[in-house]
Amino acid sequence: MELTAIRRRTRPHALKEQGGPPSRDADGMAIAAFVLGLLGLLVMNVVLGPIAIVLSSLSLLYGTKRRGRAFLGLALGVADLVVLVALVMADHTVSWGLGG
Repeated sequence: MELTAIRRRTRPHALKEQGGPPSRDADGMAIAAFVLGLLGLLVMNVVLGPIAIVLSSLSLLYGTKRRGRAFLGLALGVADLVVLVALVMADHTVSWGLGG
């Protein structure tokens, strides 16, 4: 009985009914995921990539109106991690810089 009550409370439509984040917050998360994913391609991809993935997933879960931006944030977050893995494979270190 308790398990079904927990499942009912954690569904996205139930979160909106119970005062979950409004659409404006979900839209903000989608934009933030896009910006952080884009910024993560240049600097701090080990931190910004996972944050972009989490924010875009949450914004899609809460039903953002900016689904395209959320999907771009998700793709850029994954691309951040791919770039990180490629750089680690190239010079066997996690840190990298733009200079020589």
